[in-house]
Amino acid sequence: MCGRLSQSCGIQDFVAALNIPNALINYAGDQPFELYNAAPSSQLALLHQEGQFLRADMVRWGWRPHWAKDRAASRAQVERVNHNPYFRAIWPHRAIVAIDNWFEWVAEGGPKKQPYLIRRKDRAPILCTAIGQYPSAEHESGEHDGFVFLSSDSNGGMVDSHDWRPVTLNPELAREWLNPATSKERAEQIMLLQWEPTEAFEWFKIDRPVGSKAT
Repeated sequence: MCGRLSQSCGIQDFVAALNIPNALINYAGDQPFELYNAAPSSQLALLHQEGQFLRADMVRWGWRPHWAKDRAASRAQVERVNHNPYFRAIWPHRAIVAIDNWFEWVAEGGPKKQPYLIRRKDRAPILCTAIGQYPSAEHESGEHDGFVFLSSDSNGGMVDSHDWRPVTLNPELAREWLNPATSKERAEQIMLLQWEPTEAFEWFKIDRPVGSKAT
């Protein structure tokens, strides 16, 4: 997964895609986000479940444990994340980050890499799995808040630019992923084995600069 994405719709569009009837605690606002070229360290809308409620917060993309000295991670490899001490503190804190699309850059023989836009064929929001440290009833927002996308190399990338891709779920599995009652074992099974197939997506070259509104 490359480090650029779009999150342009409003939170209600993302909630509708999840099809969760629970009441929404909304700290993300009601206006469209209009982020067409978001990069790590951007504030993105993140959805998580708090008891019987769905909650939306703006959370920084990127996280590191308080003891780490290196740069914040933007993604975590699903094959090892629940056994990695780096992510131990946030592994139980599951979230969904809904996006419109993401970008990849491919070397095609010219002096500059060619950007590609990747989105769902049905143009529905892409429901990306994430883990993080974020506000809740027990935890006020703080400087150490942040999240990472879960990604995998098991099936390769979409446009052969590299091996990584985000772990995305259909709405039914996304709801199960968010549910606090879902066991850690079941959550691990979902993120490793039940993500959306490549056939759900389409990708194409972008002739205009990345960051323009996709059509």
